[in-house]
Formats: sequence, structure tokens, C-alpha cells
Amino acid sequence: MAKLLIQLKVNDEEHDVVIEPNETLVEVLRNNLELTGTKQGCGEGACGTCTVLLNGKPVRSCLTLAVEAQGKEIVTIEGLAERGALHPVQKAFIEYGAIQCGFCTPGMILTAKAFLDESPHPTEEEVRRAISGVVCRCTGYAKIVEAILAAAGEIGRE
Repeated sequence: MAKLLIQLKVNDEEHDVVIEPNETLVEVLRNNLELTGTKQGCGEGACGTCTVLLNGKPVRSCLTLAVEAQGKEIVTIEGLAERGALHPVQKAFIEYGAIQCGFCTPGMILTAKAFLDESPHPTEEEVRRAISGVVCRCTGYAKIVEAILAAAGEIGRE
């Protein structure tokens, strides 16, 4: 299979990457760009741990071919902080103890960020629905939901 040279814009940086045509975005992020915050979970799009933002929308990077991401803005957990300051969702996850093993955390935070961009004043039920596609095996989701609601309040004050 012939390799391809593609250009990806990840976390506001342009990258020229040589890939196999069938490589997924999660593989390229982790293996080529060494952005290991994006986790490889089930590889089938069911668990949500590989979630990244593509043009501001959460996508499963294990189901997205890297070539499909050309010309789009990709944000990983490494790119969420701005000028050294954590995003309000990241801060809230720390403050509310919404992290246990941390495996689902990047996907959960990016999903929550995209959701709050669309729904800045959500109800608890809306938060639970929004994050339902990201599986956390460690928690009962209570602290995660609390953190997202707290972040929504913080974002609302900005």
C-alpha cells in the first residue's frame, strides 16, 4: 500500500505526516505526533475514550481515517488549555474529583467542552445524555456530572 503525505492541523499547529491510507486518526495522533492523551479504547467507536474535537464537534478518532481530518481543526486534550491556563472543564474535573483511573477523562472532557459550547446552561439530565457515549468504568458518573455542571456555571460567568 502506498504511503500518503497529509497535513493535519492539530491544536493550532500544522503537521506534515506520512501515513498509510487506512490509518485512523487515533493511531496518527498517538504514534506519529506523540499526542498520547487521546486513548485507544475499544477500537469500535463504542467507548468514547478516543474522542477528539473535529471542527468543534466530538468524533471517535478510532473510526475516523486520518486522511478525512485534512483541512479540519483537530483539538486533543493537550490543546484544550490556553496560554497555560486549564479550560474550565479541566479545572472542574480536578476540583470535583471527577477523575479516577483517567482513561476516559480526555474523551469525557472534550465531549463536555463541545456540549457546553452548544448548551451553556444545561440541566443534569442534559449533561448525562451528552456524556452517555463515553464509558467510565470507575465511577457512577456523579462527580463527572457535578464537574460539568460546575464548569457550565464558570463558563457562564466569563
